[in-house]
Amino acid sequence: MADAGSPLDVVRAVMTAMERMDYDTALQHVADDLEYTNGPLGTVSGPAGVRSMLEPFFAPMLENRFIVHRAIADGPVVVMERLDRHRLSSGWIELPVTGVFEVHAGRISVWHDYFDAATIQNQMAAAG
Repeated sequence: MADAGSPLDVVRAVMTAMERMDYDTALQHVADDLEYTNGPLGTVSGPAGVRSMLEPFFAPMLENRFIVHRAIADGPVVVMERLDRHRLSSGWIELPVTGVFEVHAGRISVWHDYFDAATIQNQMAAAG
């Protein structure tokens, strides 16, 4: 993988690829021993763990938009406050998320997304 740039550049590259549901591109930027915590839904390890958690969630999505409100970096640590918008056949659902990342040697080694699970569950239930 080519040098992806600063830790913030690496995180932005992953978010851009995930917005397109391009798992192969996104997962090139995560470490083999990545620790990924998807809010209250649990923690998985490595690229295969991320794919196993996110691919089923994104499967019914027709489109994604990740709107970044704030992104800050301090050395290898990146904090990104965003609004994740997902379009289903019945319309858009939205989830405020704050992600905390650690990037080492050009790859994300820690990725924790914090959100209220009820917010997304209630919208998905209402969307049918």
